[in-house]
Amino acid sequence: MKSTQNPVFAKVFTVDYYFEEVQRLRFEVFDLAPGRLVPKDDNFLGGAECTLGQIVSQRKVTKALMLKQGKSAGKSTITVIADELNDNNDYVLLAFQAKKLDDKDFFSKSDPFLETFRLNDDGTQQLVYRTEVVMDNLNPMWEPFKVSIQSLCCCDYERQLKCIIWDWDSNGKHDFIGEFYTNFHEMLATQDGRQVQWDCINPKYKAKKKRYKNSGVVVLSQCKIIKIYSFLEYIMGGCQIQFTVAIDFTASNGDPQNSCSLHYIHPYQPNEYLKALVAVGEICQDYDSDKMFPAFGFGAKIPPYSEVSHDFPINFNEENPECAGIQGVVEEYQNSLPKLQLYGPTNIAPIISRVARTAAEDAESQQASQFSILLILTDGVITDMADTREAIVRASWLPMSIIIVGIGSADFADMQILDGDDGVLRSPRGEAVARDIVQFVPFRDFKNATPDALAKCVLAEVPKQVVEYFSTNEISPKSLLSDFEH
Repeated sequence: MKSTQNPVFAKVFTVDYYFEEVQRLRFEVFDLAPGRLVPKDDNFLGGAECTLGQIVSQRKVTKALMLKQGKSAGKSTITVIADELNDNNDYVLLAFQAKKLDDKDFFSKSDPFLETFRLNDDGTQQLVYRTEVVMDNLNPMWEPFKVSIQSLCCCDYERQLKCIIWDWDSNGKHDFIGEFYTNFHEMLATQDGRQVQWDCINPKYKAKKKRYKNSGVVVLSQCKIIKIYSFLEYIMGGCQIQFTVAIDFTASNGDPQNSCSLHYIHPYQPNEYLKALVAVGEICQDYDSDKMFPAFGFGAKIPPYSEVSHDFPINFNEENPECAGIQGVVEEYQNSLPKLQLYGPTNIAPIISRVARTAAEDAESQQASQFSILLILTDGVITDMADTREAIVRASWLPMSIIIVGIGSADFADMQILDGDDGVLRSPRGEAVARDIVQFVPFRDFKNATPDALAKCVLAEVPKQVVEYFSTNEISPKSLLSDFEH
């Protein structure tokens, strides 16, 4: 930009975004002399740093420009605005029925089913969906089905579609009843209250029979677009990530005064609990506007009555269990250790249920305003597995995800059951989870890796879980208005 102190740059930079990583960005501004293409230090006007997570969560970030050695560049600022570039991930719900189909069976009526094909540019056709068979019925009503617009027509509303109706036979040699051609644009007319129907044509009959009209009529009774929003659209629409920490204070961790304890506070080297807490917390804190994080402990006797608790605030303030930032959680964790008597057993159902109650309040609003992430740091085998499975199944219906990091060298085989990667998790009563919300990772697998690697692994599924919850419940982002509209 030439000759201006308030430049608005037109260049767009495309950056791959990963929720599970801290993506640090630095912006530098230079004053280039005429004819000079390469910036030099003597033309440096100032720089600013932030994370990509901060930008996408706020959509618009303004930072003061700083000179070298931390000196202020006066009143100079830089503003960064983010928009998402994405493909159309929307779905469409279609419901077909037919009337007066030709009868292809001698001893009973036809057993019709419908196939929908997308016609490709190279002349090939791709099967998009096959309905169920409606037995012994010339006026079938097939079950509504959902298909992505990308699969249906490659997001080209004028792309030709071919629909074929068959009479099902058990030997697989289905009898052809008829076909018709359409496109998605034509289907959308049902949204205006108009009835869309097509003649089901058998080309052989049409060629041979002069009075042939059709082999039945096909009616599209429903065509509804289901908008699928991305994780970034929910974040940019104002969805806050409520990050909660739960720390295992059972006796199996060892005496915190002993250097062999998992809770030992080394003056120069953070223990595994702190490493995991900071690695995951630094990612999540960018998505919470007030940076206040509830932090709890379980499995210890707590003051003033030395009673065992499995969901106590580590700041011992039941009225306000929140800590100021991740550093606040770290400080409260360190301050709580001398006041606790590590005990047991390792019960995590109470803390899951506690966070779930908060998530349930958010769910009642029917807005994409908040999503809860519970980070559980534990060193041992869970002793209330049945109650934990029940709590997870109930929580799976809520805007909530659970991350479990196994600390130490214990056998965490049971944790894989909770993760659900090897099969659908069920409650003791047999009820299946509504969606997979648990991610388990043993910290020992990342002992020699960077903190970013741990965070990337445990947070990789969160964006999908956020989108899955809100889209399943047909909840749109609260607001996607651009700042430029005001």
